[in-house]
Parts: sequence; structure tokens; C-alpha cells
Amino acid sequence: MTETVFASGMLEAGQSYNLAAESDGYLVAVNFEEGTVVHSGNALAVINNLESKFNQQSANSLYIIAKSNTHTGAPTLQQAQNTIEVNRSKMELNLVNLKRYQKLWAGNSVAKVDLDDAELQYKTSKVDYESAMENYRKLQQEAEQEVINTRATKEINDLVSARSLVNAIGEGKVLKVFKKKGDYVKRGDAIALIGNPNTIYAKVNVDEANISKVKEGQAAYIQLNTRKNKIYEARVKEIYPAFDEASQSFICKLEFTDTLDFTIADTQLQSNIVVGVTKDALLIPRNYIDYSGYVQVKGEKNRIKVETKFVSSQWVQVLKGISDNTILITEDLPKNKQTEGKPQ
Repeated sequence: MTETVFASGMLEAGQSYNLAAESDGYLVAVNFEEGTVVHSGNALAVINNLESKFNQQSANSLYIIAKSNTHTGAPTLQQAQNTIEVNRSKMELNLVNLKRYQKLWAGNSVAKVDLDDAELQYKTSKVDYESAMENYRKLQQEAEQEVINTRATKEINDLVSARSLVNAIGEGKVLKVFKKKGDYVKRGDAIALIGNPNTIYAKVNVDEANISKVKEGQAAYIQLNTRKNKIYEARVKEIYPAFDEASQSFICKLEFTDTLDFTIADTQLQSNIVVGVTKDALLIPRNYIDYSGYVQVKGEKNRIKVETKFVSSQWVQVLKGISDNTILITEDLPKNKQTEGKPQ
């Protein structure tokens, strides 16, 4: 007896991926068609995003202006430098004047108030000079910070603008085209499906009740919707590690061990994965056992409880309770259709 798990799915090309838009806009160029062989880095499409283009131009202009403001000849810095020179001249002049009054004071030739006034003028001009120096350093620092900020904005907009060019991220062949020139796309929209048509495998969905029975290496039999009169042999190559929310199932990858004569991706298919084989299995027809697990042996008054393993709509595998020489009858088994499917 062979126990299998049914799983439906589709053919999928190896190393397949969606060529996706990275920005919003209209496709102004599409440089491929179905069957085109592409290489990593090939420019396959161009998206026209005017807002991104204007932002890039604006960011570049602001960066150039900010960078020019860090030069010593920039108007703001030049004005600050002139203020420094004026205040330095005043400070030097006031220092000379202070020294002259100090000599006159030593010779008792000036009043103390005149000396104090000369000293105050020197200290005031010195503070003004130091303030002008500090203001220059502050303006220079602000200009450099503005360069950093505008450079970051420029690089971000350059990156966003570069996204208008859609490049292939791997080798392969264009298997399916989803968008054409003139179509409006949003970021994340698939433009084309690219993959390796030389490595086709079956991608199937297994429900939660049966996934624990499926193991890598198990044999499988596949029937394509386009080749319903032919069965292809395969094996379980991979069991994806996470539950797929979209299909509400677990995804398995089946590798063909037969030569596949139909290699169009997304072809629908059905498969049976062999999860168990029992030699010399004892099977009885499904209608010879009730829903409580009892059978009626010919010549016995009471029904007998049997231990079962595999139960289908037609057959039941019995492990204990009867032998292959036991004769079963159905006359005394419950036949009330209203209780069918429930314990009796």
C-alpha cells in the first residue's frame, strides 16, 4: 500500500525573480520582450519620473551653492573677514594709545581718568576683535554643515533618480512580460518575470494536515494540466521553512527526475508525494467498518474493534483485530445515513 499526499502547484523556472519598478512613473522605454536573454546589470526599462528629476536638479544646485559658501571669497565669509580686520586695526590702535597714556601717567603728565578711558577703549576693541573672530569660525562651521546636509540630500535624490533606470539583477531569460511601454507603474510593480528556463521545477502547496509527513528526498508523481495523459517522476528537493500566508499552505519544491518536455513557467499541475509504503498491508473495503472502528465477523454475535492506520474513502488499513483469513459481513453494521461521519 502506497500512501501519498496530494499537492497542486505550478512550474517555476530556477533562479526566477520579478523585475520590479523602484519608482513611480510612466515606462518610456522597454528594452526586452519574452524570450530575451538578459545579464546582470543590463538596463531593461526606463521610468519617467518628473518630480524625481526636478528634485535632483534642485538638490544639485543647492549643493553647488553651499559648497561655494565655504570658500574664503564667499560674500558672508568675506564680510566677516573684513569685520575682523577693522576690529583688529582698532584694537592695535587702542593698544598703542594705551601704552602712550601709561608712559604719560608714569610722568604725571595725564589724569588718571584719561588713562582709565584709554584702557577701557583697548579692552572694548579687543572684545570686539575676539567676537569677530568667533563669528567667522561660526559662519564657516555653518557653511560646512550646510555642505554636509545638501550633499546628503543630493545623494539621496541621485539614488532616487537612478531608480528610474530598471536593471536586471541576475542572469536569465524573460519568461513573461507584465508591463509595456507607456504603462504607468508604481514602486514594487512587477514589469517582467525573469528566470532560467533550463532548470524548471514544480512549486507545490501542501496543507497543514499533511506537511509533517513530507520529507526531502521522497518520490513524487506529477501531472501537468497541459499533459494530462502523462505522469512525470520527481522528488522532494526542498521544503520552504515558513508558512505561506497568501496560499495558507506550506510550499515544497519538487525536482524532476524525468526529462520534462514542456517547460513553460506557471503551467498548472497536480502532484502526489509518496510519504509511506507498506508491504503486505491488510486492507478492507471502507464500507466493512463503521465510524467507531468496529467490524462484523461472519458467525460472531458481537462486533469486533480493530486497530487501523490508513483510512481513505474506499479502503482501510487494519493493523490488529482480524487476519487475512477473517470473513467480514456488513449486515449488522449501522446504515443510518443521518449519523454518517459521526461516532456511532
